[in-house]
Amino acid sequence: MEELKKKLKVQIIEALNLQDTKPEDIDDNAPLFGEGLGLDSIDSLELMVLLERHYQIKVEDPREGRKILQSVQSMAEFIQSKQPA
Repeated sequence: MEELKKKLKVQIIEALNLQDTKPEDIDDNAPLFGEGLGLDSIDSLELMVLLERHYQIKVEDPREGRKILQSVQSMAEFIQSKQPA
């Protein structure tokens, strides 16, 4: 799980072009939107594309997407739950 979270942080930084942010700057449990990383609705679409492109996971329900994209931790848990055992 730790390796997945590190990988996700790098992918988020690259996908959203967060040039001044390093993976270690992103707390696993910090909110990605609002006070945490300060992402917006356009960024959430980019993160959905990231999930689909890198992990072949398509999120259909926007309410589910909101839960999944709360933090790096929630994204990692969701990805792990969708991976074959």
